[in-house]
Amino acid sequence: MREDVGDVTTSLHRPVTDSSRSKPVPYDSFEWQQEQPPSNGVPRSAWNRTHKRLSRWHRPYTMILVVLDLLAVLAASWLTAAVLEKAKTGFQHKDWGFLHDAGLFSFFAYVVLPVGWLILLWANGTYDRRYLGLGSEEFKRIVRCSVTVVACVSLLAFATQTTLSRGTVAMVSLSALIFLLADRVIARQVLHIARRRTGHGAHRMILVGTLPEALEVYTAVTRSPAAGLIPVAIHLTDGFAAARGIETPVPVYAARDVLSLVREVGADTIAVCGSASAEPGELRRLAWQLEGTGVDLVVAPQLTDIAGPRVHIRPIEGLPLLHVEEPTLSGPGWLAKNLLDRVAAGLGLLILSPLLLIIAIGIRISDPGPVFFRQPRVGHEGRTFRVWKFRTMYVDAEERKATLEELNESDGMMFKMKEDPRIFSFGSKLRATSMDELPQLINVLLGEMSLVGPRPLPADDGDYLGDVRRRLLVRPGMTGLWQVSGRSDLSWDEAVRLDLYYVDNWSLTYDLGILWRTIWVVLKRKGAY
Repeated sequence: MREDVGDVTTSLHRPVTDSSRSKPVPYDSFEWQQEQPPSNGVPRSAWNRTHKRLSRWHRPYTMILVVLDLLAVLAASWLTAAVLEKAKTGFQHKDWGFLHDAGLFSFFAYVVLPVGWLILLWANGTYDRRYLGLGSEEFKRIVRCSVTVVACVSLLAFATQTTLSRGTVAMVSLSALIFLLADRVIARQVLHIARRRTGHGAHRMILVGTLPEALEVYTAVTRSPAAGLIPVAIHLTDGFAAARGIETPVPVYAARDVLSLVREVGADTIAVCGSASAEPGELRRLAWQLEGTGVDLVVAPQLTDIAGPRVHIRPIEGLPLLHVEEPTLSGPGWLAKNLLDRVAAGLGLLILSPLLLIIAIGIRISDPGPVFFRQPRVGHEGRTFRVWKFRTMYVDAEERKATLEELNESDGMMFKMKEDPRIFSFGSKLRATSMDELPQLINVLLGEMSLVGPRPLPADDGDYLGDVRRRLLVRPGMTGLWQVSGRSDLSWDEAVRLDLYYVDNWSLTYDLGILWRTIWVVLKRKGAY
């Protein structure tokens, strides 16, 4: 720890200053220019800024997306023309000079449609840097754009009295949507890999607020390196004395000019944390100070673990109020979730029945005894049920558990050991691939569980008081946010936090995203033991 006169810092690490390095931080998201006079307001032209935006990772990324999207629509047009014989219906006998028959179809399929699709993608905000790389909003906007394209094509065909093949319109729009979503998923995965391994394509943040608030935000944004938020410094609003004797993961500053600190540590974003965001005058003046500097300003209010769809800004007489909706645990979306659960469970049991039979035979050969393990678990609203699982332990596992309690590697209600001697060889393979959970499709079909939700906990491990009891507002799931975020590698507190986040921010789109992530988690065998 150290204290400098006029430049107050404290940290386990030596702060990065201009005197401690010979050249600017080699980071792709910003490029420092010669210091300019302070900004006097918003630039009148986005093309004539005093400073270009410091965070620039989205520019090459957006250009790559434009190329990929164009190729996706072109591939959809080519595929439709190659598969459907009636694809050119409606384009014959048009007296448009050199554009006739196949030429007219090619012009619309390979020029007008791709360009029009790109324009609508841009108009729908799918290239907006706020939605790139994280969350489901990018994909929602692509789906809305697809619907708009179908509506525009139908309206254009009606206006020109052109008889288009319905199959052609359906196939080109559906295949283009699939290709667009696929190229966005691939691009996002490449971006996430770059962020995790090299730090490229990320924002370097200065956290402004009290030390506890800043550390809470630091913990939140560093949980997911794929989010691309890298805190590089903390600027205290309550003075240096509040940080004395406290170890911090990044340098801590106080009584500094924020803009000079941004240049010193090589940041491109300022995050105002907690109570600091509650000072409207100070926050407004900071926003004015940053105008035209190219520095991004974000606000992290004291409202944690609440997702975007539940939070709305309601301005009243210039006061921006954050209106927080109640969790939606009923209605059409909830009905669709229940229907999806039952249909998917029924089809899953039917399709997987040969595999289930093979697993059952393998268990009987490995260790004589019952194929299934039935244990009481706590379900929706505290009701108990017996969960179905393939047995992966020796028949005397419950009796041997008492002798292994002191070796428990979990800090919560679950008993976990990476090398559990009660698990037989074939059972460990089932656990590694999560195939021991497949019989829970029976619980889903009976309405006792869901495909996605908090994991069901044993009924004899507590009364589930306090925050933990909120998990019981929804049916337990075969997979959930806990499972796709680390499974058994997570602490009990972190697992509970993720489960509560799921309960508070549930949506059908969120469920589909978790199911998609489950596939990759199972293939990687991460945290499965």
